[in-house]
Amino acid sequence: MITKDMLIMDALKQGDAEKLAQVLQDSGMHCLHCMLAHGETIGEAAAVHGIDADELVAKLNAVL
Repeated sequence: MITKDMLIMDALKQGDAEKLAQVLQDSGMHCLHCMLAHGETIGEAAAVHGIDADELVAKLNAVL
């Protein structure tokens, strides 16, 4: 299960990384390969991008 406190890179390891990355990209997060993705949580990234973290986490978990 993915949570908003999980690092982006750790979240991608929970299932099919390509499908999970697509959810993030469809939500407006196009910097999955930047250095911040390695140290930023889903919640932090959602806040920076103006995305509802709980809604994003629900979409990610639906992919799992």
